[in-house]
Amino acid sequence: MDNNGTTRDAATGGGNVNAVERVGATVRRSAGPWTPTVHRLLDHLHNRGVTFVPRALGMDADDREILSWMEGETAGWPIPAWVWEAGTRHRAGRMLRDLHDASTDFPLEGAHWRMPAHHPIEVICLNDVAPYNMVHDGDRLVGIIDVDMASPGPRVWDLAYLAYRLCGWCEDSPAPGDRSPHVLLDDLLDAYGRDAAPPATDVLATMRERLLELADWTHEHARATGAAELDAHAQMYRRDASRLTPR
Repeated sequence: MDNNGTTRDAATGGGNVNAVERVGATVRRSAGPWTPTVHRLLDHLHNRGVTFVPRALGMDADDREILSWMEGETAGWPIPAWVWEAGTRHRAGRMLRDLHDASTDFPLEGAHWRMPAHHPIEVICLNDVAPYNMVHDGDRLVGIIDVDMASPGPRVWDLAYLAYRLCGWCEDSPAPGDRSPHVLLDDLLDAYGRDAAPPATDVLATMRERLLELADWTHEHARATGAAELDAHAQMYRRDASRLTPR
């Protein structure tokens, strides 16, 4: 599978949201009112040393955003083995922490976001950090893509969805039989850094809230676009939310 959504744009959890085309060393994607803010965010992150996200390269003649291409593969279905490797979990946790830390001073005045903000606002959340938006090259995770769903929020909001997808709570990508999602979550939070990571109980509580909001969003997107198949995703999120239990 190509990255940056060229084969599959799984924004907010699996729906085909944007029209995407690779052109040489760039990616062209449908834009929206939020695109200038997202481009400012990408510039800000790169200026803070976060180089594992795409570079914003402006707009093309068809009013599509231009982003740099990242070499590697994203995780499709069936889930590739690298998703469950400890190195992936550790790298993903550290990358998310670095991105969050770099975003704390992003100027919010005049910003236009595609997704709603969530309080308390601590960082800029990407809102869709998951294996299908991670670029793996060789033997390691090298990038995070598809950041157009970003918006301000608490660290736990992003961590909850990453844990849902990377630690095995998701119905369509369960952890291998010998792995406990709770143990994988502890490992992810260690990688993120316990000095800033919320308790696991908070992550699980937020995961449920996040999935129910995502189910509503996906259902509405299906209705608005006529993509009725997305309702299956919404139903899965609700089932997964109902199964979540504390340790």
